[in-house]
Amino acid sequence: MFCKKCGSEMGINENICPKCGTAQSQQPQIVINNANANTNVNQAAGYGPRPKDKWVAFFLCLFLGFLGAHKFYEGKTGMGILYLFTAGLFFIGWVVDIFVILAKPNPYYV
Repeated sequence: MFCKKCGSEMGINENICPKCGTAQSQQPQIVINNANANTNVNQAAGYGPRPKDKWVAFFLCLFLGFLGAHKFYEGKTGMGILYLFTAGLFFIGWVVDIFVILAKPNPYYV
């Protein structure tokens, strides 16, 4: 620690400079830690978004979309079962999904 007035070195616990006698205010100790440790447990354990190929999903939707094959491929099991029992939401959801998949980037993340 240094004196604010004269710049001489002082002890850590000294409040008055031994050289010039100026009272010093206590400053908090600032610790800067620049360590960048990624602690994202979910991605380390394999959770999180997974890449899916656009063209695999498109052709599954085109040929087996009324059975929900593209939804099972994306890991959306609940929607896949719904498509399976309703013939692709009465073929309307199937047709909409064809255009939605075409608009996605390759790869896309689900």
